Amino acid sequence: MIKRCLFPAAGYGTRFLPATKAMPKEMLPILTKPLIQYGVEEAMEAGCDIMAIITGRGKRAITDHFDISYELEHQIQGSSKESMLTDIRNIIDKCTFTYTRQNEMKGLGDAIYKGKVLVGSSAPFAVVLADDLCVNPDGDGILTQMVKLYEKYKCCIVATMEVPKEEVHKYGVIEGKAMEDGVFMVSNMIEKPDNDKAPSNLAVIGRYILTPDIFEMIQNTKPGKNGELQITDALCSQAKKGMVLAYKFKGKRFDCGSVDGFVEATNYFYELEKKKEE
Repeated sequence: MIKRCLFPAAGYGTRFLPATKAMPKEMLPILTKPLIQYGVEEAMEAGCDIMAIITGRGKRAITDHFDISYELEHQIQGSSKESMLTDIRNIIDKCTFTYTRQNEMKGLGDAIYKGKVLVGSSAPFAVVLADDLCVNPDGDGILTQMVKLYEKYKCCIVATMEVPKEEVHKYGVIEGKAMEDGVFMVSNMIEKPDNDKAPSNLAVIGRYILTPDIFEMIQNTKPGKNGELQITDALCSQAKKGMVLAYKFKGKRFDCGSVDGFVEATNYFYELEKKKEE
């Protein structure tokens, strides 16, 4: 049912300078695979085969990654290294990639609105922020879990996780009423609230399922925190007019937009690979 997944990938990645001076942060590798490839694989597992990517200046490496490299493939053909391209070849064969640029960094809401030309305005779509690396080794991926929930409720859904009370100021935070285990009907959403003013410790992370009317909500939303167009504010308006759900997902999330989270993810996946080899 949900075939399109939008990847906002236009940010500068300043927390990783100087590494991201010439390389997109979405191309930073966790072991041998770039962050954005993990996100694409998660979207594929959830049933998406059209990947819409919002890029910016200096992001051509993303486009090149999801394309055939004839010279490289010729050089390693028949060698033991050829199998190392199996996963990316499978992605290229099965998915269509479309791109547009966000010329100015005006917030996540603006980036998603720029994606309207790619995902259209007639069907629901997923959104994945690649620097939120999510994994669920015990079952369905996070986006697959959300798609199943969408099939039941047919409304916008945001992924959430509990965070320490002293860290709520780093996230969009939801207020809501429990509907079933791990599912909340959102009544309010606040972007980066003060720790003592947060309505809960349920923080929104980089996975969304959005319905097409979100574009009208974004269009009617004024710039908020830091002067940026916040998707949190648009979803809050939608929650007051219709229904938005917050889903406390099963699995683990790494904040790979931070050095600490990036190192934690690298260690986690390294240990996973070692266990597979044993």
